[in-house]
Amino acid sequence: MVFSRESTASPAGYGANAGVAGARLANWRTWPTRVVRSWRRSLQFRTVIVTLGLSLAAVLISSIYMSLSIGNDLFSSRVDQVQQDSFRATSSAQNILDSSSDQDRAGIQELMSAARTEIARASSSTLIAGYRTPGQSPSAVAPQDFESPQLSGVISDALRASVQKNPDEQWWQSVSLPASNGGTNPGIVVGTEITLPEGSRYEIYIGYNLVDTEETLLFVQRTLFIGGLTLLILLASVAWVVVRLVANPIRVAAETSQRLASGDLEVRIPEKGEDELATLAQSFNGMADSMQKQIKELADLSQVQQRFVSDVSHELRTPLTTIRLAGDVLYDQRDTYPPAMARTTELLHTQTQRFEVLLADLLEISRYDAGSVQLEIEPTSLIHLAEDSIDGVASLAEQKGSEIRLVAPGGYSPVEADPRRIRRVVRNLLGNAIEHGEGRPIVVVVDSNEQAVALTVRDYGHGMTEADSERVFDRFWRADPSRKRTIGGTGLGLAIALEDAQLHGGTLDLWTRVGGGTCFRLTLPRVLGGEFSVSPLPLPPEDADGPSPAIDRADAPTQVREERS
Repeated sequence: MVFSRESTASPAGYGANAGVAGARLANWRTWPTRVVRSWRRSLQFRTVIVTLGLSLAAVLISSIYMSLSIGNDLFSSRVDQVQQDSFRATSSAQNILDSSSDQDRAGIQELMSAARTEIARASSSTLIAGYRTPGQSPSAVAPQDFESPQLSGVISDALRASVQKNPDEQWWQSVSLPASNGGTNPGIVVGTEITLPEGSRYEIYIGYNLVDTEETLLFVQRTLFIGGLTLLILLASVAWVVVRLVANPIRVAAETSQRLASGDLEVRIPEKGEDELATLAQSFNGMADSMQKQIKELADLSQVQQRFVSDVSHELRTPLTTIRLAGDVLYDQRDTYPPAMARTTELLHTQTQRFEVLLADLLEISRYDAGSVQLEIEPTSLIHLAEDSIDGVASLAEQKGSEIRLVAPGGYSPVEADPRRIRRVVRNLLGNAIEHGEGRPIVVVVDSNEQAVALTVRDYGHGMTEADSERVFDRFWRADPSRKRTIGGTGLGLAIALEDAQLHGGTLDLWTRVGGGTCFRLTLPRVLGGEFSVSPLPLPPEDADGPSPAIDRADAPTQVREERS
């Protein structure tokens, strides 16, 4: 059973509240983003919200259950009470009627008046109505029907029918009684029958106003609401304090680990107390000390190695220069020597040149490791660099049987770069293509977009396996050491080329397929330090899925041609 009372809401203070609400809603679009960000980034916020949500569910369930249980108990108790009062009141009235033998009209009227007074006294209710039971023989002395104004239209036909059908029992019904303020109050009407001395039967209905019971229930509900709200606030406060005690050390540990990861090896977590968090701080600090020690040892070892390589390379240059000069003298006079001596002189000359290249590469690598590389930036045309590099290796390509073709749909505008280093990258890529191109055509493509310029060197040799492609930029690594090398590289060329590309803020990418050849792509930003999202040239190349060209150059893809603008 639900008790209800009509009420009207006052609009007082609406203007002020609307102004405050408008100010708060000014940035309502940012609320979801802020909440999501706090939920994802704050352990304390997430824990408090989860605790508050679960507590709210528990408080709501318990409050609703208690409210319903108390309401039902109050109503049941009130129904039992009014039934007892009604039974006592009608019994007393019936006793008064039974104790008299008056049969005249005046006596019957007096008896009915006395019965009404007794009902009002015994039931403590002034809401009384009496109706002569239908179906009786007319009686000249029977009193008229009566009812209190508050019961007018309240007693339903269903209740009257139940009373008429079972006159020896009490029947009750929940009703809405009119209130003095124009609204309604919850109430109960109890009906039964009494019999007058002259034999007439009357339906007696007693109304009980339950406004006091409703106020008691509302008081209980308010108490539950205030208690639940207070409990939620206390739970949220407790959760916030507890989580803060745990989350603060975790946050400090997270910030410390971030600083440690960024290179600040001196940072440590403050150690307080002897609990689990203190043990965590001690373990973390011990780990940080061990890492710092090992990193320092590795850094010292790396510096020793770098210094050793640099010193050895520098120290070897003087004797190597002497050896090269002496070798050049012997090489120039090789025609006067016996065949065996002449061949030895040629080998000495070749290996001396290779040793000189190796020393130069080692010095360059040591500069990169030491972080002492300096770029000499100037406006550079990648197409012109490509042309110069192609001219420089033309004789080697001719010896190998490969034709180098340049395709340049774009890339004519100069970019900020170190021309010496970029030329070295291009020459290295061309050298690898000549070495592994199997005498097939080599295609060099240059193109550009708004952000970057790119160059690809494509050969149609036998390609590399996936395992080889993952190590192609490693130092001193060669795809096939057993192959006879035409150029005689040191194994450092691609490693240096990658360092040169990254030093310019660019990339050096590789695509290869066994039987489909290899394609290296160099991409550089137009402005040093600039960024680019997409390279101007695709990788894999456009002909990656097409048929491999034949070994004969005449069967090679003839659609590739040199374009100039």
